[in-house]
This record gives sequence, structure tokens and C-alpha cells, in this order.
Amino acid sequence: MQGIKNTSRSKAQESSAAIERLYITMRHLLNRGFYKPMGVSGDTLREALLLLRPEIYGSIAEEKAELNGLLYVIERLPIGIEQCRFISLTSDEGYSKSHFKAIVPPKRRRNCYRIDDEQMNVEITRGRSDIYDILTHLTFIFIESHKIKDRVLIDDNGEITHDWFRLEQIVLQKKKKLTLEEREKAISHVSSVLGRTFSEVLDIYDAFGSAEMPDRFLHIIYWLGKLAIDEAMGGAKRTITFSPILRERLGHHIHGEIWANNIKTILKQNGLLERPIHIISANMHSVMNSIFAEKVLSKEFKGKPDYFIYEELSKTGNGEQRARIEEEALKNGMIFIPDTSGTNIDVQIFDTAAIDFTGTPFKNGVQGGVKPVLIVMDYAFGEQAYETIDELLKPFKEHKSKTFLDIESVSIMGKAGILEGNKGDIMIPSAHINEGTGDNYPFENELKAALLEGHGIPVYTGAMVTVLGTSLQNRDLLKFFNESTWGVIGLEMEGAYYQKAIQSASKIRRSINPDVKVRYAYYASDNPLETGSTLASGGLGTTGVKPTYLITIKILEQIFNVR
Repeated sequence: MQGIKNTSRSKAQESSAAIERLYITMRHLLNRGFYKPMGVSGDTLREALLLLRPEIYGSIAEEKAELNGLLYVIERLPIGIEQCRFISLTSDEGYSKSHFKAIVPPKRRRNCYRIDDEQMNVEITRGRSDIYDILTHLTFIFIESHKIKDRVLIDDNGEITHDWFRLEQIVLQKKKKLTLEEREKAISHVSSVLGRTFSEVLDIYDAFGSAEMPDRFLHIIYWLGKLAIDEAMGGAKRTITFSPILRERLGHHIHGEIWANNIKTILKQNGLLERPIHIISANMHSVMNSIFAEKVLSKEFKGKPDYFIYEELSKTGNGEQRARIEEEALKNGMIFIPDTSGTNIDVQIFDTAAIDFTGTPFKNGVQGGVKPVLIVMDYAFGEQAYETIDELLKPFKEHKSKTFLDIESVSIMGKAGILEGNKGDIMIPSAHINEGTGDNYPFENELKAALLEGHGIPVYTGAMVTVLGTSLQNRDLLKFFNESTWGVIGLEMEGAYYQKAIQSASKIRRSINPDVKVRYAYYASDNPLETGSTLASGGLGTTGVKPTYLITIKILEQIFNVR
């Protein structure tokens, strides 16, 4: 038994060392300003990722291609990046004012610009976590491109397999949509190229496509393989660069400062700056819907439970109902602030003194004291959480005057990976452990498990680890966190950064109330310890609706002093 424990600890230590090596290498490359993925530095990144074998990347270390992991990555990278030899990570350097059309990946809010046939620029405005995220995903697709190259190159003279030759013919004919017969022939060839069965490719094929480009899967595989083959045959090398402006601006809170100052300016313009303030990090619908949906949709959903209403609102095709709720909110004290700072974090401000609570779940309104203001901010990304909250908690400076904000609470509601339960379960953290550092943040969480129990959703309480990147976690490391004395119940990317900013503002700078209340609660988006339950296995569907609104309502009940 002791030998098994030591082996597990040794594997966890190897994984931890691999993550550290990845991040040290990435920081070095960022300072250097460029690197070639097929060069020595690229080898270091690939070797570290292969040693780590993150759960989200499935069969990355096997000869066969990893399909679910590829889909996960492609959804977070701009369309067409697989065709580009030159990828440039930039700051916000004015491309929005050019003729270039912004390309926004489906699952990552970042502006990207296709400069020409060979170059893609990716704007980084959310800090180092954004850089680590995209470099990790790029390293994964470089590994996959090597697998393709190794399977289709017969010898060092450039002779290729019949399957690759046929795939190339199909892709280069530029036909908008293949017939069923052509498609199945193509899948037969590409499955051989990938080392996967016909049925495995067929099952995931459509997930890569779109209405404009239904056969995109073939193009992705072809271009990944082609660039790797060209390099192996002495052609131009793929290169990743970091612009001088990006390197200069990193860590200076430029976007976060603009974002926070804009919010405070709007608060002042509306006479709200000196009112009690509650900050909530959530999505842009749960707080608004929790207050107004029942009132607006009472006739359509008469007699239905409130969670039924929320599930219906989460489905596509209900845009008209969502618009009616937003219209009601805007008439009742809500101010919407679309982001213009580059943080990609929209904001809603709710003046509770202007809300007519009649017909809402909070029909008695705010109980006692001066009516507070709610600032609801969309999700931050990794280290960006520190940049935004740190700036928001600073006093508002205008000319020579300085106004301290009366921050009464900061509530964080989000999704995270769980290590003990299943998708849709709830986690209540008692501390955040910052992976890769000695920083640990224990706190008194105003949300307790007892508040959320009894609603048919399992609730777990314990420490949570703030990871450097969800795509870098592997089974051995996560099992160590869970089974050791750390007793970690889940993992996410922002908690330690939020708490670092809150503690700095309240305990050191004294710019906000030293007794500010904090609330943290997460619902499980995945369980990376279970095969088939990682982020790459697909979304939550409606599974996340009930925990999202249960957490949101409990936060609002505490803010409104409703029990």
C-alpha cells in the first residue's frame, strides 16, 4: 500500500514539474519575443505536454489522433489558424479600426485578424492566462500535426500515402459541400490518416462543421498535416511571435483600469457612487432573470416551478422572452455597460432603489438600510480576475478628489471542475490554493452548504485549487490534490486571484471595508478524474441551469437580507 501511495505521489510530482516547465518555457519565449514550434523551444513545450498528458487532451501521447481534444481546441482558436505559418500574439493595437474583420472563436472571447494567407494575429487583452491558454492549445495542434505527418510521409524523399493524396484532391477542389458519397470517401481516407476508425470520425465530423463550411473537419486535418509535411521537407517553418507592445503592456492593468474607471464614472453620473455596493461575478443573465423573469413571464408559465422557467430561457429560440425580461430590467434600475476596454467583460448595474419588486421572488424588496447597488460583471479569465477586481476596488479619482467605494460584499458564482461528484453538483470553497505558488487564501465564506442543500443537488465543501490552466491538469496531479491532506474538492482558474485582490484592498490598502463579506460558489462543469466527463466531452446542456440559479438566488437573498 505504501508503495502504491509513493508511486502516486511520484507521478503527481512529475506532473507538477511538467506544468512548471511548461510555464517557465512560455515565460522565456514571451520575453524572447518569438519561437519556432518545430525548433528546440517548441520541442520543450511538446515534450512537457506529452509527459503531462492532460485529461482534456485524451490520447495526445498515442499514435492515433485525438478527436475530442482537437474539437475542444479548435473551438477556442480562430477559424483558419491551422492554415497559417505565422501566428502573432499582439495587444490591442488598433486593428479594430482597419478593414480587417475580427474573427472571434466560438468558445473564447478574443479578437483575431487574418492578415493574409499565411498570418493570423491574435489579440491578448486578458493577461498572461490568455497567453498560456493559447500556447497550450497551439502546442497540442502541433503535436497532432506531427502525428499526421508521420503517418502520411512514406520516406524522406517526400513520397506520400494514397489516402493523403486523395484527401488533398478533395480539399483543394474547394467544393462548398460534398455529396454523401464524396463525404464518405473522404472520411475513409482521413480516418486512415488519423489512425481512427471510420465510425469514430463519422461521429465527430459534423461537430467541426458550420452552415458555411460543413466539411471543415477535412480542411483542418489537411492543413495541419500539410504545414508539418512542408517543414519536414525543408520548407518554411511555422513561427509564433509576441509583439513588442504586448510584452510592454503585460501586467500593467491597462485594460482593467479603463474598465473599472468606466464603471465608476457611470456610477457617479447616476448618483450611485456613494451608495452601498455589492459586486457579483456571474453571467449576464442569472441575476437579471432571478429578479425579473417570474414577473415578466408569469402568464406563460403559470403554475410552473421557477427552475422550469429558467431552463426554458436557456434554450435557443426564446430570444423574444429574454428580450422582454431585459426590457423590464432596463425600466427598473438596470444599466447595461457593454465592454469597450478590451477586457471582454460586460457589466450590469442594478439600482435596487429603482426596482419594483412586486411579482418577483423578492416581493418585499431589500430589507433594511440604504438600498444597495449591484455591480454584476461577466466572467474574468484566469489572472484577469486580479486585474479587474483590484482596479474596481480602488477609490475613484477625479481631478484632485478621491471617493472610496462602500463595498459591502463580493460574490463569485462560476463553473469549475469537480473531483468528488458529477456535472451539475455544487462546490462551496473554504479556501483557494494557488497552483504553482505558495499562496493559499483561506476565508470566511458567507455561503454555507446548509443554504444550498435540500434542493436535489449534492453540495461539497472544502478547499479548491486555482490552476494555471484547466487544459493542463492530469489525473495523477488531481488525485493527489484530492486524496492528500489538501482535500481539494475542485479546480477553477480565478478564485485565488479574486481573493488576492480582495485581501489586498481590505487588509493592506484599506481602500474598502476590512470586514467585506465574500461569497464563493461553483457548479461542476466537468469531472476531469472520470473518463468521458472532462470538458472535452461536451457541454452541460440544461444540467447547469438549476445550480446556476440556486446559487444566484441564495446570493441575492443574502444581499437583500431575505431569509
